[in-house]
Amino acid sequence: MKRSHDLSGIMKFATSPAWAGHLRDALGDHLGPAMDEFEFEFEGLAEIVGDHWAGVLWGCAFEDLLTRTVEPGALNLVDDYIRRRGWNEAGPAKLYMRALQSSVMSLYEVSEVEVGSGFLVRDLIRGGDAVRVTERSASQTLKQWDRIGTRVVIVGGKHLLSGGVLSFTIEAADALVADLRRVGGNRSPRSQLALTDGKLRALPSLISTAWLFDIVPRAMGAMTVPTLHNGDGEEVVFHRVRFPFACGATHALIGDQLDLLPAMQRETSHVWNWLGEKSGSTRNGTGRMAWGVTMMDGTPVLGNIELKGRALILAVTSAERAARGTAVLAGTLGDLVGTPLTTIETVEQDMAARREELTASEPAPTVAPEVATPLVHAMLDRQYRATLDERVGMLGDITPRAAARTAAGRERLSAWLKHLENRSGASPNPNDPMATYDFTWMWRELGIEKLRK
Repeated sequence: MKRSHDLSGIMKFATSPAWAGHLRDALGDHLGPAMDEFEFEFEGLAEIVGDHWAGVLWGCAFEDLLTRTVEPGALNLVDDYIRRRGWNEAGPAKLYMRALQSSVMSLYEVSEVEVGSGFLVRDLIRGGDAVRVTERSASQTLKQWDRIGTRVVIVGGKHLLSGGVLSFTIEAADALVADLRRVGGNRSPRSQLALTDGKLRALPSLISTAWLFDIVPRAMGAMTVPTLHNGDGEEVVFHRVRFPFACGATHALIGDQLDLLPAMQRETSHVWNWLGEKSGSTRNGTGRMAWGVTMMDGTPVLGNIELKGRALILAVTSAERAARGTAVLAGTLGDLVGTPLTTIETVEQDMAARREELTASEPAPTVAPEVATPLVHAMLDRQYRATLDERVGMLGDITPRAAARTAAGRERLSAWLKHLENRSGASPNPNDPMATYDFTWMWRELGIEKLRK
């Protein structure tokens, strides 16, 4: 016996000669813009996004067709199917088809997930209050603040998700909402979008197209690693400068010379931090991705020096720092070291090497959750409490406490905290200590708990 939401009959009917052309049109609307932009054919879609997502996209186009009226005769697929084949469908299945017939696909934010039961969804495009969706399978995989493109329908007094559910990154969802604001002539990030059903229904492939324009470039390898810059604004390229010991040189002799340099701070018996000057002013954001290391008091670490075997090794993050460090060490150590040899590694090469190392390494030993969880949560408590008084790029290079003092800052804080929560819950294991960490205290501490919705 068919399940109450089984659409296999009407799906088969959609491929019949009377409707196959209209189904192709719907697929063209949903997939065509991405196919034209990234130059791939429909047959290659599964190879790019995977069989699962190719099936979901087909389902999105099919559900869109259920809402359409086509000519000649102002026909609708649901009406035509029920009239011709309705005798073969149970009442609940026909109610579900009717609900899809009048539905609109939108972008939703997920919250308050109850595994095995359901969750809240808030429409990011049409606005309005969050509604509770009854859903068993999706509640097993969705997590706090996920974004999904789907249809929410009401059947038997319950809110249900349709079969076509596209998983959005937070960044892609925010970009789509921002684009819709700009199209509507409102650029303010605090403005509430409130498109009507009619306006959104007039953009039937909007969600699918936005999803594809985010996923396909990355799946095809068109997205590159963003350029990182260190605290001095220099492009991050890892340099490793090796000074061989000269005859007669020892760790003790070279260490004594390094200790004479004010910028060199001994970390251990054979490791030094090369320190820069601590800035007393607040830097303005550069719009570039910054990467760097500082001491506890905020003093920047320009590089590290290690005495290893019969060599001194300088490790820095840019060509400029490599040149400066080499000059300082050569001038200080003189005849104690020989001619230096430099090896260079880009960020992409470093990431590839780390991936290989992770793949080749043995799995880490399992630590019991009851042991790991309190330790990890205590560490996160300390880390995030310190972060409340540190400048954050997503907040405009001000501290979270400072951001909480203005309306615009509180909106950015809300987005930042949602980002933290969503990333923390990304583990496939729901019992992972990172996934079970409770961020509620941060919202309360910053006085924006009412925005956690």
